[in-house]
Amino acid sequence: MAHEAIPLKKLAEQFASLPGIGMKTAWRLAFYVLTMSKEDATEFANSILEAHEKIKKCEICQNFTEKPVCDICSDVTRDHTTICVVETPKDVIAFERARGFHGVYHVLHGLISPMDGIGPEQLCIKQLLQRIQDTEVHEVIMATNPTIEGEATAMYLSKLLKPLDVTVTRLAYGIPVGGELEYADDMTLSKALENRNEI
Repeated sequence: MAHEAIPLKKLAEQFASLPGIGMKTAWRLAFYVLTMSKEDATEFANSILEAHEKIKKCEICQNFTEKPVCDICSDVTRDHTTICVVETPKDVIAFERARGFHGVYHVLHGLISPMDGIGPEQLCIKQLLQRIQDTEVHEVIMATNPTIEGEATAMYLSKLLKPLDVTVTRLAYGIPVGGELEYADDMTLSKALENRNEI
């Protein structure tokens, strides 16, 4: 590739580093960015920077928010005695879209995966344990994906939580094994919540 096209190659490589984006799509996105006006390109870049600067983790549930405490955690009408533990902020959006859950959440920001070098200390587990010790919690729902890593994380957490005198449940398998929560339809998610089982 010609020397003057190196910025374009770097742009394509940045797009390719995003999950689910292959090199072919990355090149298409890079070329599309070049067709944008300078104002639109600047706004696009500024949106990324602004998100990085303004969006933080909620002090309570670790979900992404602009405020110290997110809207869900500060909502007094929600059941704060029931915590739904999920892998990512995308999973919170999936449950909220299904409208079947009225408790609160805790986002782990990952799953235990020794193959990828991810251990419990790299997840937001310490904050969950502290939260349960500091507040009145009756039930913790393990809503990690039904994958090997999701199951391992759920079992690890259930062992930590049992001595804290809380009921630990697991989503029922309305979600297909190997599937991901963000792709599940609303009815499947609602049914999985309704038919959850104690671990």
